[in-house]
Amino acid sequence: MRAAFPGLAVSATIAVAAMFLSEHYHASAMLFALLLGMSLNFLSQEGKCVEGIQLSATTVLRVGIALLGLRISLAQVADLGLATAGLIALSVPVTIGIGVALARLCALETRFGVLTGGAVAICGASAALAIAAVLPRHPDSDRDTSFAVIGVTALSTIAMIAYPIVVASLGLDSRNAGVFLGGTIHDVAQVVGAGYGMSKETGDTATIVKLLRVAMLLPVVVLVSFATHWRSAIDRRNTPLLNLGSAPEILGRLKFYNTGPAQNPALIVMTITGEKGRALVVLINADKVAASFAPQTAGRAVFAGTKTRLHAVQRRGADPVVRSATFDMSTGTFSVPARTAAVFEVRKLDDDDRD
Repeated sequence: MRAAFPGLAVSATIAVAAMFLSEHYHASAMLFALLLGMSLNFLSQEGKCVEGIQLSATTVLRVGIALLGLRISLAQVADLGLATAGLIALSVPVTIGIGVALARLCALETRFGVLTGGAVAICGASAALAIAAVLPRHPDSDRDTSFAVIGVTALSTIAMIAYPIVVASLGLDSRNAGVFLGGTIHDVAQVVGAGYGMSKETGDTATIVKLLRVAMLLPVVVLVSFATHWRSAIDRRNTPLLNLGSAPEILGRLKFYNTGPAQNPALIVMTITGEKGRALVVLINADKVAASFAPQTAGRAVFAGTKTRLHAVQRRGADPVVRSATFDMSTGTFSVPARTAAVFEVRKLDDDDRD
């Protein structure tokens, strides 16, 4: 705590100065705090104040928002009306849906749309981090999460300054202004800043609306987690060869390649054949280097010309190494990274190319 004292002292000084300037010049204390904080931003980069400023920007800020929430009564929530509450609840899935649609329009993955849409719809950076925790991991997960957090925080800060001006120009009363601010600004802290910067009534309403949006975080995270696991289960159910019922049934379809005196002892290659020309090819490479192999029968590449690719579970999985496993359709050759087990799904050329 001693190490954090200089930074806490600086933060407290900014808060007191902002309140004094607000009373003296009859302007928003939040705006003065923002301007003073920007002018002293260098103290948060290095030196004795870093730890305390970090504590103020995280734990102290959250405690302050929680204490602010204690001032809100159920009666105030009821005063908003069912129509307003329903609009807030509906806006969350609609915003996430728009995020997914824009991601696809920009040739980005659906999960990126869910991540950014959820961050905008619910509570900014906190929502982005919570949703990212339940989405499937991939090589760009950290990059996407950082982009969402930085982007939504920057936009929320801009909105905290710009939206009160918009509200004033529209001539909205305190209640409608609070609904507008609480329903559009991303982060809780910025909603509080914008709302109470206009008036106590606007701030109370904005905070209530914002907390209703925050309450949607848990169901959204649960639904995203369920959808992720459901998609993985569908991928497995869509592969009958992963659901064979008995050992004799498996043994009757199982065949090993890479056998005999010329075999690579560090590589296991086996296939499980199914109906209509479908099969699974499993390659287990225990070597320290990547391995390539083309299964052959009577001198002919068995899988040349077939529609074969890494199984969907591994394509969409968290392991970037296994996703680099490849298949050459022209030669029927599989390539697997070092110390990796890869499962390929073989389909006929006239099969639909489902993802």
